[in-house]
Amino acid sequence: MTPAQPHIPRRDPAKMMRLSRLGSLHQCRLSFMRILMRRMAQENWQFSRPVFDIDRKGVGRAVYTAMGPERAYSLVAFAHDLPAEKRSDRVIADAWDTTFALFDGIPDESDIERLAENVPLQEAGRVSQRELSLSRANRSARLWTHVVDRLASGQQPDLQQIEAVGYLMRTTAVYGSGKFGAADRDVISDRAEMQPPFQAEMLSVYLTRTFVRDLVNHIAASRGGTQAVSLDPAIARGLGIGNSTGLGMAPFIVNHPILFNNWMMVREEAISRVRAVARAAPEDVKTFGQLVKQSILSVEHWRSEHPVQLDKLVRLKADLKTLAQHLSSWDATVECPWNTLIEWSERSLSEEGQELVASLILEPYGALVDGLAGCMADGNPDAFRIDGSMPVSAVRALLQECFGWALDLDWSDPANCARAWYVSEEKLEPRMGERFEEPIAAYEQPLAPARDAAAAFSALEAWDPADTVARFLLQHPEHRHTVRRAQMGRVAPYGEIRDNTISTSVMPVDMLRAKLSFFGATHFDPRSDRWVRICMYAGAPYPEELTPGNADLWVYPETAT
Repeated sequence: MTPAQPHIPRRDPAKMMRLSRLGSLHQCRLSFMRILMRRMAQENWQFSRPVFDIDRKGVGRAVYTAMGPERAYSLVAFAHDLPAEKRSDRVIADAWDTTFALFDGIPDESDIERLAENVPLQEAGRVSQRELSLSRANRSARLWTHVVDRLASGQQPDLQQIEAVGYLMRTTAVYGSGKFGAADRDVISDRAEMQPPFQAEMLSVYLTRTFVRDLVNHIAASRGGTQAVSLDPAIARGLGIGNSTGLGMAPFIVNHPILFNNWMMVREEAISRVRAVARAAPEDVKTFGQLVKQSILSVEHWRSEHPVQLDKLVRLKADLKTLAQHLSSWDATVECPWNTLIEWSERSLSEEGQELVASLILEPYGALVDGLAGCMADGNPDAFRIDGSMPVSAVRALLQECFGWALDLDWSDPANCARAWYVSEEKLEPRMGERFEEPIAAYEQPLAPARDAAAAFSALEAWDPADTVARFLLQHPEHRHTVRRAQMGRVAPYGEIRDNTISTSVMPVDMLRAKLSFFGATHFDPRSDRWVRICMYAGAPYPEELTPGNADLWVYPETAT
């Protein structure tokens, strides 16, 4: 009789949903970039460049098509001659080095002309249901100039400069899901290749990276003539696409509790499954050890000037040294060795180190965890319906479960409600201001679930526990959103941040990092507490190189065995 597989419960949401923990997450096998790369390789997607009409100055248009088993997607790219003084990563910019749309299918000339009139305008233009995303990118000016100059003169770029930046261009926005006229999520959600979250956006960025490589080679060849050389494939592979992300993304994980719960729950379920593996095969232990070595190299290349991130990097480097020492004497033959390793990490490492270990133990177990990717989308519309028949006592119990930590806070203390989230009139983007220093309280968005939960809990106290919440909401409609969130907690235990999102000490970059880690971003570089630069697809094979053998572990830089 086969012994039962040990059961290791998922980690407690009360622990995992703290902002410091969310701000320490790393990419893993279930990150959206890696889900896409595996699928494209396994299904043998075909890639082509049917249009590349770029002049000697690097101005023009191009089309890159990715053909899957059932349908095609095309990146339509526009390259511009942008004066240096107009180059800005801020959302208020109105011109960019390059602009893009991801087209659903293969565009004809009329489609390209239509997009040429709108895509370069970005927010000021409009796209259609045929487009799945709208995006733009700017050159990393000094590195771009260096690479073009060196290639044009017949030389490869300096590796130290390449490693110091990591990308030739960085996107400043990738819009999808109905924004500016693009197709709603519902248009593509039933397609197998688009069912996991953000697959259209991840495909857009992947094809953008290919366009950037081709563009820099083209400009260098135009300038250097016969002496010019193309970027060495190994160097090109190490370059990703940068991204600048600000406060506009931060409220996402508050506004989408079911969706973010699904991301977190899937990750935690994957970690739980691997922790429950009774015996680790020697080759799996070897893979893990090799990836620890590669992670040490990756962290050595991780640059930041922000004091908080610098401190985290110091601790992470120390964690990896401690981990390497521990592995030299770790007995991987014990029962549930990955569980013992996780328990050791929780005693011995910082949150950054703990979450890196949690990501790394998934790598040898694709067959066990990769199928969970299909559970990461939000497919539960019923969760948004308020159950008006629920007794007041039950609602209070749900609030206590999710927000018990917040009920005893003094919400009249300015330190606990110092900030207010609002939407800027100019760009319709989320912003965070100082409640007691700026006239913004009247425009506050409902992005303080903890404060609102405490207010609803207090208001419910005066009601008969057996009364229905519908009767309560008839008199107190201002608490509808809180009751909805409390009821969502029944199916979304990881749906609520267990921290105060309007306190004087809140770090919005923790919210940014949490979301971006699921994208698959690496080398987080906060520029303040409100925006961050990252790198995407660094190390990934280009379309002409992509195979099932190299589609996955590219995220870890190669090092000697």
